[in-house]
Amino acid sequence: MAASFLTEAHQTLKQRAFEAFVAVDAGTLAHGDDEQLAQAVGALGFYPYLVPKAFGGAAASVEVMSICVLREELAYRNAAADSLFAVQGLGSHPVLLAGSDSQKQTLLGQVAKGAALFAFALTEPEAGSDVAALSTRAVKTPEGWRLTGQKRFISNAGVATHYTVFARTGEGTKGISAFVVPATAPGFRVSKQMELMGEHPIGELELKDCLVAHDALLGDEGAGMKLALSTLDVFRSTVGAAAVGMARRALDEALSYVKTRKQFGAPLAELSAVQALLADCAVELEASRLLVHMAATTKDQGQARVTYEAAVCKLFATEAAQRIIDRCLQVHGGNGVVKGFVVERLYRDVRALRIYEGASEVQRLVIARHLLGAKG
Repeated sequence: MAASFLTEAHQTLKQRAFEAFVAVDAGTLAHGDDEQLAQAVGALGFYPYLVPKAFGGAAASVEVMSICVLREELAYRNAAADSLFAVQGLGSHPVLLAGSDSQKQTLLGQVAKGAALFAFALTEPEAGSDVAALSTRAVKTPEGWRLTGQKRFISNAGVATHYTVFARTGEGTKGISAFVVPATAPGFRVSKQMELMGEHPIGELELKDCLVAHDALLGDEGAGMKLALSTLDVFRSTVGAAAVGMARRALDEALSYVKTRKQFGAPLAELSAVQALLADCAVELEASRLLVHMAATTKDQGQARVTYEAAVCKLFATEAAQRIIDRCLQVHGGNGVVKGFVVERLYRDVRALRIYEGASEVQRLVIARHLLGAKG
């Protein structure tokens, strides 16, 4: 791992992560069901890095670099485990940003312990990249807030105990609010578990006159869009870190394979075409990691918004990871598309990273608007 942005504490965290994986049952991480996976990820001891020390966390404040270090190590080993951990942070971070003292005290301590598992419920059947088009409604009544609508592609669906749900309380982008909805809330249900090309706990939600308390509202009414974007501003960089982890694993697998696999009377590693391919992978991998670390460091050093930096690192790292894994699969030849080979799994797992938390096309739009000085 390139160390130019890593402090000694981050290097220690990387080593602790490795030791944690040794201690946890690898079989559960690789083949357990969603509930077992959630328990195994909790046993790794990573959740405290998602909340501040005041609420049982690992450090005085949430450090994006620490999350990036952990996500790279998680994604190197298991994409589903990485996703579960990341969404725990994505779903609970709005509580940290806008929750009341009571909400923070009650929920964030549970997040750190793994007693509460969060999901981030923003996407809808007709509102993906166009978040402003969401149609889920929240109406204030004497009994509390009543939410009605559908959510789709919600990671941690079915295993989460709490869902941060974004719903419309008014018109336009300033008419969106955020709510913490317990999985046990009346009128709430996971309507469908979705099966993706890569292993991933994900599903669809239905809120049918779903009743939550008045204090389920996060922050001010109408501040949901700003809250969602501020949360994504933090976690978008970490998607790049996950891409680095997957790409690094693919390169390691390829290096091991070409040293032992013989073609034309010699190991593949002796072929100049294979050497050039490996070199290209290494260059893109190092560039990706440095962009991720730059974005994370910029945020940790106190810059309020890192929308541009996060977009740059997510775009480059996820697109590069797709290319790296494709090349590494190619050097495996026919074995590369056989189930059971790591590169075949990585080829399926990496594809979603170019879509979630803002598709590559959206990242290009964000970058271009920044360069042109546009607002928004």
